Amino acid sequence: MRIIGYGVLGVLSLYAAAVGVLAVYQRRMIYPGAFQPAPQAMAAPAGTEVVTVTTSDGERLHGLWVPPKPGCGVVLTFHGNGSVPEAHAARFADAPWTEAGWGMLAIAYRGYTGSTGSPSETGLIEDGLAAYRFVSEKAPGAPILLHGHSLGAAIAVAVGERQPHLGLYLEAPFDSMTHAAALHVPYAPVGLILLDTYRSDRRIAHGRDPVLIVHGTADTIVPAELGRDLAAAAGARAKIEMVPGNHVSILGLRDREAEALFRAKLPPPCGAAQAGAR
Repeated sequence: MRIIGYGVLGVLSLYAAAVGVLAVYQRRMIYPGAFQPAPQAMAAPAGTEVVTVTTSDGERLHGLWVPPKPGCGVVLTFHGNGSVPEAHAARFADAPWTEAGWGMLAIAYRGYTGSTGSPSETGLIEDGLAAYRFVSEKAPGAPILLHGHSLGAAIAVAVGERQPHLGLYLEAPFDSMTHAAALHVPYAPVGLILLDTYRSDRRIAHGRDPVLIVHGTADTIVPAELGRDLAAAAGARAKIEMVPGNHVSILGLRDREAEALFRAKLPPPCGAAQAGAR
């Protein structure tokens, strides 16, 4: 019996140690792009301007900006946890978005390449709000479409809870970080140790603007059930499109449909004029 007891104690000790590692290093896992060696600087995509976005708590964020055509909207886009803003900037500074007059702002979160600070849920939400203020100052009155991929979708939802917007365009979103983490580490007490919970399901529940969710059927990083749960939390205003692909290969697959959906909400002359020109 004593041997069995020692065995149980050993297993419990290993479990406690593993949970301790998760607790201590969780932000390195949630925000890998802020802790990995900085990649070589990427050139700003054609047509974009490198800008600095300053947050209310004094951080300076690397950003890429394209102004909208008069009377048109701006896509405010947030990248995933291991990514950089250049890929989204190139995408939204090209067809079908620019040909319809859209502007664009993409930022690197605090702690990520080109930006100061250290990441946290509170900090990244402030980064999103600072980006929103930047757009409002650079393009006064321009309607803002909030876009995000994966973790960026959670930032878009959080900004959308606090600020008026055309709608939410979300790719591979999760309903909460708690749910996502529990799927990946099912035996850990996630609810007790998780610092950044990103409860998008609660934040999205009371909005009124349209929500378009695109999720890959083969996504193993953010399984499709999490996107479905977020769509359910948004209610009837949400449309979810399940498409073949993984966490990354789906990016942009529904851009033309998304652009048309949200352009229809733009007031004249941009919505009508650009639609007639296509």
